[in-house]
Amino acid sequence: MFQGQKDSAVKKNKKVVVGYDLGCNFAQISYCALEDAEPETVSAVAGTEQYNIPMVLCKRSGVGQWYYGKEAVKFAREGNGILVENLLMLAERGGDVIVEGEAFDPVALLTLFVKRSLTLLNIRASLSQVEAFMFTVGELTPRMVDVLGKVALGLQLSARHICFQSHRESFYAYMLHQNRELWKNDVMIFEYDMLLKSMYLERNVRTTPKVVFIRQEDYPEMERIIWAEDESEKQQQMTDLDMQFLTIAEEILKGSNVSTIFLLGDGFKEGWAKESLKLLCRNRRVFQGNNLYSKGACYGMMERMNPSAEWKENVYLGVDKLKSNIGMQVLRQGKDSYYAVMDAGVNWYEAEKEFDIILESGNELRFVITPLTGGNVTHRSIALDGLPERPAKTTRLNIHVEMTAVDQAAITVEDMGFGEFFPSSGKAWTHNIQV
Repeated sequence: MFQGQKDSAVKKNKKVVVGYDLGCNFAQISYCALEDAEPETVSAVAGTEQYNIPMVLCKRSGVGQWYYGKEAVKFAREGNGILVENLLMLAERGGDVIVEGEAFDPVALLTLFVKRSLTLLNIRASLSQVEAFMFTVGELTPRMVDVLGKVALGLQLSARHICFQSHRESFYAYMLHQNRELWKNDVMIFEYDMLLKSMYLERNVRTTPKVVFIRQEDYPEMERIIWAEDESEKQQQMTDLDMQFLTIAEEILKGSNVSTIFLLGDGFKEGWAKESLKLLCRNRRVFQGNNLYSKGACYGMMERMNPSAEWKENVYLGVDKLKSNIGMQVLRQGKDSYYAVMDAGVNWYEAEKEFDIILESGNELRFVITPLTGGNVTHRSIALDGLPERPAKTTRLNIHVEMTAVDQAAITVEDMGFGEFFPSSGKAWTHNIQV
């Protein structure tokens, strides 16, 4: 098990990083003082290791009173209110949620849930101590980024840094903070809640920096089982599920270089994985728990604020990451030099840069695209048609680069002239380039 710990309070004068995991059915909150090395996870029930907070709200019948989490489930079960489930899915999908004939904004409901759940953190650290806050979700789509941005705004946090990352990146951040023996080879996650999914982490150590990829697969054929009441039928269900998982694991691990496996999710708690567990444990380290993502969110946030040597030596190229370095060849003190515009490994929706250059001559800009996925270095040229002719080194350009998709950048160039000698022409150019 890798989640065991005791909740502890953070001294009032210390700043805190929070990692908040928004799953499909449960949320989790981990936290860490900036000076500490190991995050802790908030218990939903004091004195226990029950970290999962049911992601539900319950509106009390006939009045505007809302409950969250376990209390909401209990209240609804007793018939005293209307349960609202799938909060994350509803917020991403959009459209009003109708409860007792009244329309509610699903993002506002998600914000209410997050705000109420953060009261669990208050006895360990006050929200005024939160310096940085990282949300982590299964898939970080552009729509989800928009939703999380609205949730963060609605929380009115005083945190200086609020960021988002996927579960895959939280997995990556978590591993970089473990003993190197655990990730010197490939690493896997098997996660089993409503259905089974796997994540396979591998590193290319022949590049500089080392490149990390994570492949994710879903197995809808292995849905969560409702156990039979009859004991013999239940045992047969367990055996069948074990054999089904064994077949999937054998196929994935055949010829692989996996040395560490994590089993996540409540679906593994029933103890049915007997034969499959024997296979997983064959010459491998296997850990079971369920707070990896929220801890990984903490680690990811701390790395953004103060990158470690391991973070600098490795770059994670996920589906939402820029896969290439973008730069320009420029003159510095009379010598050719490379100017880094954007580095591979950043989230494309956060990638933006603005800078000025003095144009040497002509009316063309050249960008250097260096992929970290093994492709060739390429160049992208932008022609500034209509740029006034001026003597060499007397045109200052303002350049704004912003990623509009994971493989496309919008580049806006504005003629700034050259002080009093050559006034700006007012011209601007916008080009889209493939990266």
